[in-house]
Amino acid sequence: MRACVTLALTGALLLAGSLAHAVPMERAILQGLDKTTARVSRIVVPVGESVTFGSLTIEAEACDKRPPEETPEAAAFLKIVEQRPDEAPVERFSGWMFASSPALSAMEHPVYDIWVLDCASGPESLPPDEATPSEEPAADQPPVDTLD
Repeated sequence: MRACVTLALTGALLLAGSLAHAVPMERAILQGLDKTTARVSRIVVPVGESVTFGSLTIEAEACDKRPPEETPEAAAFLKIVEQRPDEAPVERFSGWMFASSPALSAMEHPVYDIWVLDCASGPESLPPDEATPSEEPAADQPPVDTLD
C-alpha cells in the first residue's frame, strides 16, 4: 500500500513538473512607448541579438512560452542599456519580463516603457502587416527608428 501511495505521489509530482516547463522560442515580441511623442512601436528581438529603440539597446537572452494546453504566459529575459551621445552606457534593466504581469518586473525610465507581448518561432508567427516595421514613415509623421 505504501509503495502505491509513493508511486502515485511521484507520478503526480512528475506530471506537475512537466506542466510547468515553458517552450523556448526564437523571438521576443515587445511593445515600446516613447512617452515624449506618445508613439507605440512593436519591437521584434531575435533571441541572442539586440535592436535599438530610441536611445535604448534591447537584447533578448531568452524568450519562453507555455504550451497551449496550459495557462497562457510568455516571459523574456531582457537586457536594456541606454546609450546617449557623449555619455557612458547605462544598464536600465536586466531580468525577466512577463506578458501577463507587465508591472511585476518593469523597466523604470522617464522617456520609454517596454513590455513583453509574446514569444514566437518561425516566420508564420506574425501577421504580414506586423512582421517588420515600416521602412518609410508616413508623410505627416516624423521618422521613427527602424527596428530590424
